[in-house]
Amino acid sequence: MGSGAEEEFAALLRARSVELRRAAADATADLEGIRSARSAATADDEHDPEGATLADDWSRTIALSGAAASELREVEAALARLEAGDYGRCEGCGAPIPVERLRIRPAATRCVTCAAQHPVR
Repeated sequence: MGSGAEEEFAALLRARSVELRRAAADATADLEGIRSARSAATADDEHDPEGATLADDWSRTIALSGAAASELREVEAALARLEAGDYGRCEGCGAPIPVERLRIRPAATRCVTCAAQHPVR
């Protein structure tokens, strides 16, 4: 992979890292708001016919926070591979991961063939 492509992917990964850190901070703020609303003596969301309960909001926000944290770990690992010179190599077969795949999934660790053989669970 040439240095131009490395710079492109470094920029993509850093930008995604910033987005994910912002999403994690937003989720933390949302959780604090929900926690505060849940502790309010007047909060009777279980009988509110107008929408989701605070418990639903809590579950959704926890799930979003977990997904952002997981993706952030993947992005940080990809940045480490880039710095180490291992970025863009399939961890399954060792072949180069096509640039087109990396543009779609910059944190990809496997080529399409190996990814199809080892689906994420």
